[in-house]
Amino acid sequence: MSEIHYGGDAAREDRSLIRSMWRGFKCRCPNCGDGRLFDRFLKVTPQCAKCGEEFHHHRADDLPAYLVIFIVGHIVVGGFMGVEMTSGLGLWQHLAIWVPLTIIGSIVLLQPVKGAVVGLQWALHMHGFGGEEDRLDHHPEL
Repeated sequence: MSEIHYGGDAAREDRSLIRSMWRGFKCRCPNCGDGRLFDRFLKVTPQCAKCGEEFHHHRADDLPAYLVIFIVGHIVVGGFMGVEMTSGLGLWQHLAIWVPLTIIGSIVLLQPVKGAVVGLQWALHMHGFGGEEDRLDHHPEL
């Protein structure tokens, strides 16, 4: 396995970003791909049961929700506009189609997107996944 050097003397192994995010999207450990990433719907397991990789220090925060809103919003708005241009559906019919589609799409995508964000953080050695604590950047000019 090749090594990449990130500042200083610390050497880190190369982690495949696409593979890690895909494993996370499938709700699997980004390291081994076998262990479960979630204990509950959105609660990330503290440690992989298969390889022992620790996940307790991840910081997905609000990024998965923003990404889901972005994805579902584009699908729903694009679909709504396409249907509106080609048919004469009434307001209640649009509500009956697009509100449930928005809710279901958001619920279905939230866990896989959060898994992909955790996979992204793991692949890029962010937030404790690189073996060291996060450092705060000090900006004396502020």
